[in-house]
Amino acid sequence: MTRRPAPETEPDRLFAQDRYPEDFRFNAAVARVFPDMIRRSVPGYTTIVPMIEVITERFAQPVSNCYDLGCSLGAATLAMRHGIHHDNCTLVGVDNSADMIERCHHYVALDDHPLPVSLRCEDILDTDLRDASVTTLNFTLQFVPLARRTPLLHRIAEATRPGGALILSEKIRFESEHEQQTQTLLHHEFKRANGYSDLEISQKRTALEKVLLPETLHAHKERLRGAGFSEVMVWYQCFNFVSILAVKPS
Repeated sequence: MTRRPAPETEPDRLFAQDRYPEDFRFNAAVARVFPDMIRRSVPGYTTIVPMIEVITERFAQPVSNCYDLGCSLGAATLAMRHGIHHDNCTLVGVDNSADMIERCHHYVALDDHPLPVSLRCEDILDTDLRDASVTTLNFTLQFVPLARRTPLLHRIAEATRPGGALILSEKIRFESEHEQQTQTLLHHEFKRANGYSDLEISQKRTALEKVLLPETLHAHKERLRGAGFSEVMVWYQCFNFVSILAVKPS
């Protein structure tokens, strides 16, 4: 597994003000602090990304396409890049934030792997998908409107080769209200341990309420199976964050 230097980043202080002025958006301000933000906000993120490389190495097929949908600054894209050992594969990163794509180009250029990466600044709901062996949705589906998630996963499944895989990482909610409260409190403690104040935790939660819509693990598994993935398994979980591996039947 390849070790690469972490991208340079500004410290995340976006939510330290008394009132964050708007719903959360992946704008230039977020792009500047994103590596620090996601490392300090998502338990297990620094484990999930390198394991995307391991999973990609297992499932990438020759003469196929690999997609990182919602690539942001390209952490998962570069992990996939280093997991692909077929020169005739095509790797595509897609994000609808021009600010994210601009910085992603920079990080891709700094990376030392020879496999070309194509970056598209467009909506993942509209992007062309075909002949895929590995697709990653790394904390992306949770920002897609609920009614459009099933059609997107069906398109991904239809575009996936037999034996190909989807890596889906998501924040989830729990069916038990007690478990939901406990896991949420533990997540907040994780943020405090990483230096966020109660004000920052509260402000960010408010900013995300209307744009990040988590679902239960059961809902994710059922939708993936309904889309055409025969094997659906959780390979990682920490508090209310999971990563799922879904495999298309051979």
